[in-house]
Amino acid sequence: MRASRALVTTPDVAVHEVVCRDDHTGWSEPEPAGGVQMVLVRRGRFRMDAEGRTLAADPTTGYLQGPGAIQRFAHPAGGDVCTSISLKGHALTTEPWLDDAVRSPTSHEIRVDARLELAHRLLLRADAGGMDEAVLALLDLALRGRWRRTPSPGPGRAELARLAREAIVSGEPCSDRLVPLARSLGTSPSHLSRTFRHHIGMSVTRYRNRVRISRALQRIEAGETDLARLAYELGFSDQAHFTRVLRAELGRTPDQVRALLAGNGKAWQALRRPRR
Repeated sequence: MRASRALVTTPDVAVHEVVCRDDHTGWSEPEPAGGVQMVLVRRGRFRMDAEGRTLAADPTTGYLQGPGAIQRFAHPAGGDVCTSISLKGHALTTEPWLDDAVRSPTSHEIRVDARLELAHRLLLRADAGGMDEAVLALLDLALRGRWRRTPSPGPGRAELARLAREAIVSGEPCSDRLVPLARSLGTSPSHLSRTFRHHIGMSVTRYRNRVRISRALQRIEAGETDLARLAYELGFSDQAHFTRVLRAELGRTPDQVRALLAGNGKAWQALRRPRR
């Protein structure tokens, strides 16, 4: 079952929270996509197929969808919660840096780093008056020089990277270290390391930390205050390790992140310029 709730609607932008409780592993019936939209995942994961191009969406990977696509969805890991940002106005869809990405039904994968995920969560707190500007800032952060077509790699290699990524996102015990993860996938650590970096664009360790920071943002946003316990439960060696990784990903301490997430509807503006 899929439910959509409008968060903010303006003449140019519609932001919806989409909650899916489906647990089927197969593909849904084909359905037409609306206009130009960007989808970012807040919790869970799912797969999307549009015009023969398959993408795996989770908090580290979103997508930009052009108009007119026939799409299908699969939910191999149960439900998920995502944000759908629809661009309705001509002024937004003709931004030059969006290029041809929004003029066809092609899907483009978006790599969601920690800064972009935080901007996404802060966007949901923006008021209606600032939503258009907030969405443009988010699009600029997400897409300028970053969107890319999903590669067409050689047989087998992409599947190995996908399985490793899903194991990390799912929190499988074997994913805590490279060696047991490679063993569970029937390959060598060196081969998995090279393959993962080639297809995902970062090392296994960097991606694992990226997923942990995603979970940390969820917990902090929900009100978690015990940072030592949070660090332990997320798999960091200690609180200092957690703080170092968070600063490396976001340029901010846990207390600064908590303050941003507890701020007013314009807190996203703090992300438009790097902190010194």
